[in-house]
Order: sequence, then C-alpha cells, then structure tokens
Amino acid sequence: MSGLRLAWAVAPGGRAERRERAWNLVRELLAREGHADAGLSNACPHCGGPHGPVTVTGAPWRASVSYAGGVVVIGIHPDTVSAFGIDAERLIDPVRDAAGGIEGGLLRWVRTEAVLKADGRGLRGDAVVEITENGGQWTAHLPGAAGPLEGWEPVGPPGVLVSVAVSRGRRA
Repeated sequence: MSGLRLAWAVAPGGRAERRERAWNLVRELLAREGHADAGLSNACPHCGGPHGPVTVTGAPWRASVSYAGGVVVIGIHPDTVSAFGIDAERLIDPVRDAAGGIEGGLLRWVRTEAVLKADGRGLRGDAVVEITENGGQWTAHLPGAAGPLEGWEPVGPPGVLVSVAVSRGRRA
C-alpha cells in the first residue's frame, strides 16, 4: 500500500540493545523522509513504562516496531491514517511449533496482532478481531473501533511474515 516504509535488521539479544536498534531504524527512515530531528517516545498508556506504542513527534509520520526472533522489523507510515501497526513472526519457530503452533494459524495471529497494535489495545483483553479477505489485502473489524482497519502483508525479511494494519477512520 502507498506510503509504507519498512526496514529490518538483526537485533542483538538484550532488550536495551534491541530497542536501540529498532529506534535507530525508525530514525533512519524518518531522516530519509526529511525529518532527522523527529522525536520518538513509547510510554505505555497503562503504566507509563517505556514499552508502549512508538509515538513520533515533529514529523507527519506514524511508527510501529515488531520483533521476530533475532530480527527487528519497523515500519513508518504517513499520518494520513489515524492508526498504524505492524507485527512480524518467524515462519519457522521450533519453540512455538513444539508448543502446538498458534490457534488459527500464523497468518491470522500476525494480522490480529497488527490490528490490535494499530488500535492501541495491544494484546490486552479478549477482543475478537474479524478478518475478511479482499484479494491480497484484508479488512478487520474490531468491537469498539472507530471503523474497519485495512491490512496487507508486505515483503519483509527472509523467513519472517509481516502484517500491516491501518485505520483511515477517526480514533475511537
């Protein structure tokens, strides 16, 4: 879809190093769009800790971050949308697969998590996401959302499935 910028890199093992790598990628993409001085923050809306959705200030862009094993995947999207989220998962994950996989399948999981990130809920609660296929794209309906979210799977790093969700409606 138009406007999405995606980047990925190998992410070091520690939480602080992974976050630094992710934010550097976000800053690089924003700089390419002419916003090298944009600010980033990620205060959790529930507790205030530094693990919430990424917020961009000083640039007309939205950002989202996901980790898939040893890879960080980041995306930025013009703020012509009211919400934006990405999720990424390794196609082959021995730990996940040994535990029985993911109910509904990996594609459904990655799409659902992208929708919940875009909506701002994250994986809190028990919201049911309804997804309808639209020929290479999809539409998600989420109770309490301002409207449907649109989604698709862009080309990402080898061996990683990436889903993007955006809302063009007003925030709930």
